[in-house]
Amino acid sequence: MILQSAVAIQIGIVVAYLLLALGVGLVAYRLTDRTAEDYYLASRTLGTVVLLFTTFATLLSAFTFFAGPNIAYANGPEWILVMGLMDGIIFGVLWYVVGYKQWLVGNEHGYVTLGEMLGDRFGSPLLRGTVAVVSLFWLFPYVMLQQVGAGGALEALTNGAVPYWAGAGLITVFMIAYVVLSGMRGVAWTDTLQGLFMLTMVWAAFVWVLSAVGGIGPATTALASSNPEFLSLGGGVYSPQWMLSQAIGIAFGVAMFPQVNQRFFVADSEKVLKRTMALWPVVVLLLFVPAFMLGAWAAGLGVPMPESGNILPGVLAEYTPTWFAALVVAGAMAAMMSSSDSMLLSGSSYFTRDLYRPFVNADASERREDLIARLGVAVFATLAFLASLFNPPSLFVIGDTAFGGFAQLAPPVIVALYWSRTTLWGMLAGILGSQLFYMVTTFTPPAGETTIVWGVVVPGVMETFAGWSSSVVGMAVGLALVVGVSVVTDASVAERPSVLAGPSEADD
Repeated sequence: MILQSAVAIQIGIVVAYLLLALGVGLVAYRLTDRTAEDYYLASRTLGTVVLLFTTFATLLSAFTFFAGPNIAYANGPEWILVMGLMDGIIFGVLWYVVGYKQWLVGNEHGYVTLGEMLGDRFGSPLLRGTVAVVSLFWLFPYVMLQQVGAGGALEALTNGAVPYWAGAGLITVFMIAYVVLSGMRGVAWTDTLQGLFMLTMVWAAFVWVLSAVGGIGPATTALASSNPEFLSLGGGVYSPQWMLSQAIGIAFGVAMFPQVNQRFFVADSEKVLKRTMALWPVVVLLLFVPAFMLGAWAAGLGVPMPESGNILPGVLAEYTPTWFAALVVAGAMAAMMSSSDSMLLSGSSYFTRDLYRPFVNADASERREDLIARLGVAVFATLAFLASLFNPPSLFVIGDTAFGGFAQLAPPVIVALYWSRTTLWGMLAGILGSQLFYMVTTFTPPAGETTIVWGVVVPGVMETFAGWSSSVVGMAVGLALVVGVSVVTDASVAERPSVLAGPSEADD
């Protein structure tokens, strides 16, 4: 009876939070125009606080709450340097290099997606569709990651009373409901709520666990005793090339994530965009430090890894009461929802704006595009849920692979934004060449091994190059191709210089 009561409290807290998020979406629905621009971009009216927290909550997903602490539990807390410090700073720089330029161009020409901007820049529906297909391909596993994380979190929290499939299904239903209803305005509002809730709960968990074990000193002493290598730089696990590869690949991948890249278009003013850029590394560290340190200290304190494979629920179960653990898991669910909702919204915009309109129905009305977008959200989320039921890889593997895939888009996009000599053929070569290189090195066996595909023996290939990941090397391949092919091909292909440059200075 006591166990059933605890499970009821846990489920009640999580569901109550989800209903609160849905309520915010319903309010936003009443204020949303039935136009594509308002549905996708909230009519480009977001201020600093909302833009900061919607980007923050969009990025900090199941990968942050579960995969990050798991890595710290297994290999030590240095992942904070990768995700919290290097990645945060690199992305802050990219926010200006890519984001500010995109905002200027998007504000001038009314672009909604990255593919729309590039397709117009080079007068090429093919390029527009290519960017959309590549983005949707890598977006799918990252949406699935959130459902995998939600299913595992609720299963661990309730000791199996809520099975994995039910937890994944629950978050999928709520995501579909409020994304279909509210669009970007509702997503941004709920993201702000969820971002603040995430920060509050992870710091509360940090303080609660430290209080239970006697403070930072005893927790660190226990870690030094059980895993002394965790407290030395590198710890015998991470090489400098590996750490830099991860930080570069993740930061550049984040800048090309559809749900993040579209936020470069939505700022109300230039000042809003620049303030958000400056505050970004601060809020990232505020979340990563406590979350990852909880994972590292758990190793020293001897907390066993739960069957779900996620250490954070195990730490909470060991040192905090049932109701508090449920609140923190609700915060983790907030992280997953605030990532998935934006992914679904951006994914639907890439489908409708860059595939449906150019290749299926160029004369579709705003109303019809709005309807197709909402239906696309439901279909995409349902397919990702079904895929999440078939024994997916670990959260880290899913997230890391998707980051690397998106990162391949970054060099061609940056070159196109800043180099007027860039050609359509250079863009296609850079995007397709780097994607091919990355997929071959990621999805084929390691060097020295073979596999059989359709009766053909496929040899293994290198996964790293002098310690550098295939993601970073693939980016270099893409950069070389876009520049090299552009140099030897005709630059006169339907360019629009005004699209490249944008206005010289934006009004506040």
